[in-house]
Amino acid sequence: MKVGLLGGSFNPAHGGHRRISRFAAAALGLDEVWWLVSPGNPLKPQAGMAPQAARMASAMAQARRASIRVTGIERELGTRYTADTLHALVRMFPKHRFLWIMGADNLAQLHRWRDWRGIARTMPIAVVARPGYDTAAFVSPAMAWLRRYRVLPGQFRTQGRWSAPALVMLRFDPDPRSATAVRLTNPDWANALGRGAVRDQVTRRLVAPAEGRTL
Repeated sequence: MKVGLLGGSFNPAHGGHRRISRFAAAALGLDEVWWLVSPGNPLKPQAGMAPQAARMASAMAQARRASIRVTGIERELGTRYTADTLHALVRMFPKHRFLWIMGADNLAQLHRWRDWRGIARTMPIAVVARPGYDTAAFVSPAMAWLRRYRVLPGQFRTQGRWSAPALVMLRFDPDPRSATAVRLTNPDWANALGRGAVRDQVTRRLVAPAEGRTL
């Protein structure tokens, strides 16, 4: 099973997330993409952050009829940082081959992430172009280190086994959609989804609506 991992707040999820995931899956021969809906991002303010259950519900709505699973597994793992989450997933699913997917905006600040080199050594990284961030990404400290491990998408797809570090740059028509824009046009989006529990599509546990608690 070849699985791409796309992490984020998904506050809320939108069509851009779906488009990026489906493009990456087709370009790299992935069987599935898992959306890791974080309990909280250490690099983002918590003001205006909807409960995890509401964000998962928005992600599930966007992931319908696609090879995408929505999970809040980080809360169950008790991990706060991406490096810890990825190490835990590799241990939990030894028969899966994982790939970390991120936008160019995250590559630009990857050097600020805890143990970012450890992330790169844990699994390959695919970076998707994002309008306005490509220049910063290419001159970032992380890119300076990762550049030597760059692999073309076609070469990566035909590899019999994945190895890390490996960096794949994916380019396609820019998608201007953003969660910020959705919140501005529809500030009541979380309430519109209802207040019921949601079932995690990886762990199969229920996530309670109020605080994102697992049951």
